[in-house]
Amino acid sequence: MTDQQACSCPDYSSTRRSFLRNATLASSGAVAATMFGDTFRQTAFGATDGNVVVVLSLRGGADFLSLVVPHADQAYYDARPLIAIPKSKLLCIDASFGLHPAFAPLEPMWNASKMGVVLATGLPMPNRSHFDAIEAIEDAAPGSDIRSGWINRLVGLQPNQTPLGGVSVGSGMLPTSMIGPQPTLAASSTDAIDLSGGADAAAERLRRRALTQVWGKAHGPLAQGARSSLSTTAVLRETLSHSYVPANGARYPDGSLGDALSDTARLIKAQAGVEIVTLDYGGWDMHSNVGTLDSTGNISLNGMATGLAQALAAFFTDLGATGSRVTLVTVTEFGRRVAKNGAGGLDHGWGSSTLVLGGGVRGGRYHGSWPGLSTARLEDGDLKVTTDYRSVLSEILRSRFGVSTSTVFPDFLPEPVGVMVA
Repeated sequence: MTDQQACSCPDYSSTRRSFLRNATLASSGAVAATMFGDTFRQTAFGATDGNVVVVLSLRGGADFLSLVVPHADQAYYDARPLIAIPKSKLLCIDASFGLHPAFAPLEPMWNASKMGVVLATGLPMPNRSHFDAIEAIEDAAPGSDIRSGWINRLVGLQPNQTPLGGVSVGSGMLPTSMIGPQPTLAASSTDAIDLSGGADAAAERLRRRALTQVWGKAHGPLAQGARSSLSTTAVLRETLSHSYVPANGARYPDGSLGDALSDTARLIKAQAGVEIVTLDYGGWDMHSNVGTLDSTGNISLNGMATGLAQALAAFFTDLGATGSRVTLVTVTEFGRRVAKNGAGGLDHGWGSSTLVLGGGVRGGRYHGSWPGLSTARLEDGDLKVTTDYRSVLSEILRSRFGVSTSTVFPDFLPEPVGVMVA
């Protein structure tokens, strides 16, 4: 199922084309992008054995009121008499909240305090346009004239990066979060990360030696691109092009997210210097037929949640002990309306929630302030945002990388969230 098949919203259908901008420049930047079917991955490289942050974007506006259910708030059940998740079916339940039963594969991580939730997260002001909301999230600098993405700004803070060239694999189009002064190299596929001219090892060594002599000390963008290509083909191809068998009995579900997370686990374990990985996983824009717990298939929320949980559980199972270096966080452009529409679906809303899994997480609990779902507490029919999503990201980046986020998120003062161990 493609994002367009899952969504009847024209705004979202055009968003991916506008959101992925042309960035096929080649230089010594340390950024890479890869397509896995409908899942888009981007990677930043740094230390070879440091911490890794994976940002999983649930594109389309995921309904977190179904994924993280406020079972103690009667207004939730009143607004959704046919599609609300029964309290008796919820997992990881406390006095106020519980997780969708499709998250069963993740329950061991919750019980081990390696998974937590931040409630009522999102943009600081309501924005119900896919295009504008995605742009705002990826820029992460509202009201600023800065024209770079937050990941690109983060990459610029790392003074000791390895000289790996940036590679765009599968597409020459990059998400907004990667746009900025750190350019990239485009390649058609991971198999294409190689020097042209045949597979003969001796001939390749000669070509590499000759190209190094020509471009090794030259100046200008073309020389930078040549050195980037030489570095990339020498290092990244060895970690990406060989076959891979997931470890620890991990079984990824079929589909683009499972493929992307499996390849990401391989890349992280190869210690090629991965620091930031983002995955763009669409299909969450459900204006009709959200379905119930009896609904199956990716077109229903139950089916999407099942695939998400299976893929995340497999990812951390595959990582094994390496998972202590990896923190995964979800983002989505907005939540959904509290009340269902006439088509059995949910229109664009505001507040959402955030999942945080893996190393450094203060898990097994729900963080943040819950504003409530009664009519008087809603914002034009939507859940209010009480925690800016940048506060969550700031806390993760400080905890895992020890960096100041004032440059990454300019003119923003993050509030303490408590989802990460100090």
